[in-house]
Amino acid sequence: MGSKSRESIYGGAVRAKAERAADARRAADRLACEAWTARMLAFQGPAQPSPALGDALNAGYRYLEVKCLGCDTHQTVALDIVRRPKTTPIHELERYMRCKQCSEQRGYPFKRSHLIALRATKISADDPRSTWWPGER
Repeated sequence: MGSKSRESIYGGAVRAKAERAADARRAADRLACEAWTARMLAFQGPAQPSPALGDALNAGYRYLEVKCLGCDTHQTVALDIVRRPKTTPIHELERYMRCKQCSEQRGYPFKRSHLIALRATKISADDPRSTWWPGER
């Protein structure tokens, strides 16, 4: 008497295509983040255009490495706690970065920083900071 529901007829195909689309988006986001990171490490910029904050998180890059131009320290910033829309490009975060050590020493917010790379992990002894080419040790 009854016929098959549309869910049973088309449901599997729709779910499979949605999963393939999500995998393709993740791969595209990963490649965009890798290209931006390579450009930043090889040429020290330009930071524009950069992937969006949500794209970096989707690709598995959870941290942004930043260098303070005042005291030459490298630090990582967790991207999942940044209070900006996920459509914000990574290069726009540069103007909000402040070095705590330099700010305390100068007595005012010191904002001279440079974006280095997107990273999947924090800076640690096992995963040291990124080096710029040429010449930085």
